[in-house]
Amino acid sequence: MFRNLPVAASKTRTWPSLSAVLFLAGLTLGGYGYFHHSPALTEKGTLVISDFVNRTRDPVFDGTLRQGLTVQLEQSPFLSLVSEDRIHATLSLMGRPPNAQLNPKIALDLCERVDSVAVINGYITSLGRQYVLDLQAVECRTGNSLAEEQKTADSKEQVLKALAQAATRLRRRLGESLGSLHRFDTPIEQATTPSLEALQAYSMGMKHLIGRSDFNAALPFFQRAIDLDPHFAVAYSGLVLTYLNLAETDLSAKAAKKAFELRAGVSEPEKFWIDANYYQFASGDLERARQTCAVWAQTYSRDHSPHGFGIGIYGALGRYEAALEEARANLNLDQTSALGYGGLALSYLDLGRLKDARATAAEALAKNLDSPFLRDNLYELAFLYELAFLENDAPEMAQQLAWASGKPGVEDFMLAMQSHTAAYIGQVGKARNLFRRAVASAESAEEKETAALYQADAAQWEALFGFTAEARERAEAALSGWRGRDVEYGAALGLALANNAPREQAEIAKMADDLAKRFPEDTLVRFNYLPTLRAQMMLNRGHTSEAIALLETSAQYELGTPGGFGFPTALLPVYVRGEAYLAAHRGSEAAAEFQKILKHHGVVFNEPIGALAHLQLAQALAMQAETASDNDRPASRAKARSGYENFLNLWREADPKIPILTRARAEYDHLK
Repeated sequence: MFRNLPVAASKTRTWPSLSAVLFLAGLTLGGYGYFHHSPALTEKGTLVISDFVNRTRDPVFDGTLRQGLTVQLEQSPFLSLVSEDRIHATLSLMGRPPNAQLNPKIALDLCERVDSVAVINGYITSLGRQYVLDLQAVECRTGNSLAEEQKTADSKEQVLKALAQAATRLRRRLGESLGSLHRFDTPIEQATTPSLEALQAYSMGMKHLIGRSDFNAALPFFQRAIDLDPHFAVAYSGLVLTYLNLAETDLSAKAAKKAFELRAGVSEPEKFWIDANYYQFASGDLERARQTCAVWAQTYSRDHSPHGFGIGIYGALGRYEAALEEARANLNLDQTSALGYGGLALSYLDLGRLKDARATAAEALAKNLDSPFLRDNLYELAFLYELAFLENDAPEMAQQLAWASGKPGVEDFMLAMQSHTAAYIGQVGKARNLFRRAVASAESAEEKETAALYQADAAQWEALFGFTAEARERAEAALSGWRGRDVEYGAALGLALANNAPREQAEIAKMADDLAKRFPEDTLVRFNYLPTLRAQMMLNRGHTSEAIALLETSAQYELGTPGGFGFPTALLPVYVRGEAYLAAHRGSEAAAEFQKILKHHGVVFNEPIGALAHLQLAQALAMQAETASDNDRPASRAKARSGYENFLNLWREADPKIPILTRARAEYDHLK
């Protein structure tokens, strides 16, 4: 979030009576001009904010005042600012670096290119201890002045306050109603921080986060902003997105909780942002998050941010058509957003619309959006890589791995995804090697939670393949490295899938109870994680009916993708339910569950359960054949054999000594 302002100096008067007269005259004439004027903008016009021209030689104002002005103007539902994504993309088309200084001349050129109405230029000048701020709204097409405001600050500490006052008056001159100004006019120092140094650090963090998608570089700036002002709520929100993009979900949740605690007094846009972060990533109450974003979108109809949140919320809930609508609305409001294209492509992929997903990615690349921002979001949301995988394009996968090589925060994710691909086709040795490299890369980037998530994930597929000792080792490594929500659940499920001894089962139950206690409002914990974990525990004890009953609560959310940042958990409730039906000798119900997994291949991507679903479906079909009539049994056995052949063909280059593969071959031979 960004902003800017300008101000004018007042001269000291020696005659009090004259001063009073001039003051009253100024109030009367100025008041008339303030409350009776023709609006300079309509509600469809957009604005470009240039970097302030700093004539003070004090570097503390560099970037800081633009950030402050953006905060002040963004809270207006009447005004619409050109997004930073669009600014950076347009600068590239102009042959300038995306982080180029946006001086008034460049800003005016950019303004015309993006078809905006006006550019807001800001100037700050020092006059002794005083500072003069000057804000000028210039029409892009003609270069004519639309409005100007000036304000004088008596000291450096008063600059942000003066900026807020000048910005408010400029908003009115540009056509915003008094009612809107009254409702949406939180002063900059209240909405952000009274510390110029903290605001400057925050501004730099946002430039790295939004402008460059360099999350590792953004992190220390947000941390410095908070060190300078521990009550800087919006800086904690910057940390939320930074940690989230680094797959540090637990740290992201803690930052979201802190921002929520400090949000009193922030502006409306910041409050919506903080609340959405809190409900989605801290409390986990996805329904509250959805409601927050709905009101946000209604209040700020030209802001694409609530729709961006909506993609993730509806995806986690398994409502992919709704996620697609959010993705379309998001991109319609900002068609130069790399993340927007990634969200739309992912939504198509979740719905199995591979051609639409491919076309969306191609359109983004054609618009020169092949930036680290696009790459990071597309890959972290498992799009381009998974798209190539689903179409069996091995050279494309190799190309994406090469692109990510050596990039902190990106390389580890791609290595983990490559590890999944190897596991998906039964190449366990290769999968383990890639997994170890992913963990090492995450640890090298100091992403402790991410490394632990990879360990927990590996514990699950090792257990599913029948390598119980390895599964326990991976789960213990995960829990020793981090104790966040997703790590604890993932490791516990890995242990449960390994069908442990009673003592270990008691430890798993303790972890489940701990998750329930710590996350009482969390939609995913309540309706996805805990039912799946507890059902697997019941299944281990032979209590199939109880396992099936526990999973009834997950039915409305079972198709969701709760682990959207580096921790794949899609359709695990469906898989465990299918296993429970198999254990209960209910072949037709089991077949329906595994067919559900195969149907949603765009959601499952290259999760190992996507491959194992072929085998489990074959087992379910074989079970049905056993109870079929004499006339139907040959056809049923043929279907079962075909199911086994699908799995064995998928694993034709698998490592030979995998327990579940040995079992599959034996079962297939029995059907011949």
